Amino acid sequence: MAVFTDVSFDEAADLLHALGLGQLQTIKGCSGGIENTNYFVDTDAGDYVLTLFERLTSKQLPFYLNLMKHLAERGIPVPNPAADARGDILHNLKGKPAAVVNKLRGQSQLAPDAAHCAGVGSMLARMHLAGRDFAGRQPNLRGLAWWNETVPVLLPQLTPAQSSLILGELAYQNHVAASSAYKALPRGPVHADLFRDNVMFDGHQLTGFFDFYFAGCDTFLFDISVCLNDWCVDLASGAHDAHKADAFLAAYQSERPLTAHERALLPAMTRAGALRFWVSRLWDLQLPREASVLKPHDPAQFERVLRQRLLQPVVLAG
Repeated sequence: MAVFTDVSFDEAADLLHALGLGQLQTIKGCSGGIENTNYFVDTDAGDYVLTLFERLTSKQLPFYLNLMKHLAERGIPVPNPAADARGDILHNLKGKPAAVVNKLRGQSQLAPDAAHCAGVGSMLARMHLAGRDFAGRQPNLRGLAWWNETVPVLLPQLTPAQSSLILGELAYQNHVAASSAYKALPRGPVHADLFRDNVMFDGHQLTGFFDFYFAGCDTFLFDISVCLNDWCVDLASGAHDAHKADAFLAAYQSERPLTAHERALLPAMTRAGALRFWVSRLWDLQLPREASVLKPHDPAQFERVLRQRLLQPVVLAG
């Protein structure tokens, strides 16, 4: 989350009133993330998050918002977009598309233990199952096609060793994507960015997934891999944490067992997940944007994770 567009108290109050969400009490800009403008807005009726979309267009946003509503209606704890009197869940503020969702209770667990990881694995599987009948279709916009377009642009800022690593991994991922095993992977709507700061807990009780604005239709295994690369690693070194990973995967499979193809391609897809975030963080550093509140992410973290994945491939226990 970040603040690129300043919203006044009165501007936010008018929108919340139009949505029937009560009288605004407080408004506070959110830090963290780099894509959208976010505010915590508290009213006499409840607590909400107001988002102004800085990159996504009004044509792209219905996929994300309708997916969130679809999942919320099926019992998955995700933010539920508020509708106006006409039933519209996509609004406009300061000339930009906007949405208001309920604020999830709890807080992010940035130092998770195995029980937290198991909670994420179980809920992720439930989310994948709940999304299978979602009618919306949109590719993962930060998937392989985007990596192929973006990596050549990044090469001038990389060292020779980094260039060799990123080009070699990109070639490998293109090879994997062309295989029959990859094409047979189960797929559907995925979150694609389910990091520690996008999940809420109350103690060990998982209270919600949020920030669905990188979601798209992709393999479920990619979603699993993104989680393994953040929840089940040592952040300082990028090294695999087998205890947390085993807890995550066992909990996931208690809801949706992995197929033979998924089990076989898990090592390749954890590498893909690391490449995706190394590329995107390099990209964000190369093209920075001004924001009132902005916390940049370090691309070196996922370079370390990728190198660790090459040294120690992730495999299922048992």
